[in-house]
Amino acid sequence: MTEPKALSTPLDQAASLRDNILITQVDKLIGWTRKNSVWPMTFGLACCAIEMMATGASSYDIDRFGSGPFRATPRQSDLMIVAGTVTNKMAPRVKRLYDQMPEPKYVLAMGACTVSGGPYIKYGYHVLKGVDRIVPVDVYVPGCPPRPEALLEGLFRIQEKVAKERILDRNRVGARPSLLVE
Repeated sequence: MTEPKALSTPLDQAASLRDNILITQVDKLIGWTRKNSVWPMTFGLACCAIEMMATGASSYDIDRFGSGPFRATPRQSDLMIVAGTVTNKMAPRVKRLYDQMPEPKYVLAMGACTVSGGPYIKYGYHVLKGVDRIVPVDVYVPGCPPRPEALLEGLFRIQEKVAKERILDRNRVGARPSLLVE
């Protein structure tokens, strides 16, 4: 067994210390860890949910980016991916699930129906004309339905937003108060 080499000079000690210490800001460290552990909620309403499921499958593998475990309860998730048509009957339930999520929470609107009402925008009296009327949306992913690559790009935008946030800020950057649905 060899003994550890004794550090003979102060320069050797400083070099050894420099190799073994990492200095960063606490905000950046916590932002990096939160960015790489975004947990989406299992929440699919229509055809866009099939593309969301494909993003979690082996071909696209959302696990590689730290967002793999789709949670079945809002209390364990911090990202709501609203995938599909939100009807007026479903809107209060979407709002309730959003309210049950712990802070900080994020919303990704996936698909044309979720973003603006899609093909139902003119004559679909039963369809909400955008989920942003009930919950604050952080990222919009357009398409009918959007491809899994587009959803991954939306996830990257959420991760960028998470990494830039400061821990002690009371209000999230870009968050808007949501409107009530009656």
